[in-house]
Amino acid sequence: MVVRTRIAPSPTGDPHVGTLYTAILNLAYAHHFGGQFILRIEDTDKTRSRPEYEKNIFEALKWGLIHWDEGPDIGGNFGPYRQSERLDIYQKHIQILLEKEKAYKCFATPEELREMREVAQKTGQKVGYDRRYRNLSKEEIKKREQEGQPYVIRLKVPLTGMCTFEDGIKGTITTPWADVDDQVLMKSDGYPTYHFANVVDDHLMQITHVIRGDEWISSTPKHILLYESFGWEKPSFLHIPLLLGKDGKKLSKRRNPTSIFFYKDSGYLPQALANFLTLMGYSMTGEKEIYSLQELIQNFDPQRIGKSGAFFDIQKLNWLNQKYIIETTTPSTLLEHLKRWQFNDIFMEKLMPLAHTRIKTFGDFFDLCNFFFINTIPLSTELLTPHNITPEISASLLQTMLWIMEKTDIWSQDAVEKASHDLAELFKVPHKKVVIPLLYEAIMGKQFGPPLFASIEILGKERARARLLQAIEFLGGLSKKKLDLLNKNFTKGDCSLLNH
Repeated sequence: MVVRTRIAPSPTGDPHVGTLYTAILNLAYAHHFGGQFILRIEDTDKTRSRPEYEKNIFEALKWGLIHWDEGPDIGGNFGPYRQSERLDIYQKHIQILLEKEKAYKCFATPEELREMREVAQKTGQKVGYDRRYRNLSKEEIKKREQEGQPYVIRLKVPLTGMCTFEDGIKGTITTPWADVDDQVLMKSDGYPTYHFANVVDDHLMQITHVIRGDEWISSTPKHILLYESFGWEKPSFLHIPLLLGKDGKKLSKRRNPTSIFFYKDSGYLPQALANFLTLMGYSMTGEKEIYSLQELIQNFDPQRIGKSGAFFDIQKLNWLNQKYIIETTTPSTLLEHLKRWQFNDIFMEKLMPLAHTRIKTFGDFFDLCNFFFINTIPLSTELLTPHNITPEISASLLQTMLWIMEKTDIWSQDAVEKASHDLAELFKVPHKKVVIPLLYEAIMGKQFGPPLFASIEILGKERARARLLQAIEFLGGLSKKKLDLLNKNFTKGDCSLLNH
């Protein structure tokens, strides 16, 4: 058997460090055993997938030292490697399931689904689809189709019994079928869901080992049922530990900087980041902590993958990155690294228009622009609460600014300026007296500096996001109850009541 592993990220946002983490272990597993590692793009979410996000995946993974044997950019014998180019394949396979009566057409309307959720919440039952269209006659199905009623196609999950499988890391896992819903396989627009396309692609691409995060354990019974419904041999499943934030929860961009680009732009070496990520879910023989990706591949043993989640300790990453700087660079090569990072003509020329009229001597330049080059900026409660607003309101303003920016995910100078005015309007606070000084302090760590909106654009989305998150945390954060209330008011378009 030729070992074949894969990662299958969705181009719906910035590439997550969790993707790099998963890619490293998949790559190490495949190449240690002389197999192939595949990159597949799961882009069937039409509303959120963007070509620029796909390009970012390629760039981020390559920066993180990951290279694949097959993929959409280099081809291979099992393509296409983008799901959006495989729609005919999914249509063919969904018909097989319908003919075998392993799947069925469901005509539930959004109103019916909403009613099911409300009833389940009132009665304390499990929230989910109640299978009301599972056993329609062929005549009834034909009649509804002729009337033009839209439908999705659902998996026909057993109502009784157990699903048991052997996980390569966790051991034996058993799930009652009664706890598994009739998963939607094909949406009404003819596009497959993740669960269906994932299984079809893994089989046709001859994936032998599915190595993915713990959060997919609950979905594995659905995937196994699909393999069995088609009569296919299922791959080996290995569910690796999740990356956890310091709050003990899954590392999330809502609370942590998670983009690979954040770490690239903050001045980390890719070798150090890759090494650090493997420490999260793997232990080398002898508890060795510093090793190259090639050493990992040569010595890889799947039995040494951990079982429990690992804390993403930024202090540990900083320590490791310093070790790499000391051991892999010299004073002369360090200068070359700094030039490639940000001390280069392209980056510095962006700063010149900002500094040109604001410095009295050349020595003032770094005092003015130091926040572009440091990762931890000094914060002050006094400056983060301008115009005598409370820390909670300041945190709410910053969180809402993030939500406004995430709507378009465009962090250009004009977009940020518009968002700041929208923020002031939402909270009914003065733009110049509250929003501007608050953002100056959160982004730069000072009351005044170079032009704010142009600075945010140059700083970049990920580092700017991280600054806002750091300021929110510095202010004491927001409880789940406060976040829910804030989000409710944000959705309504009026946060002014929070000021009273």
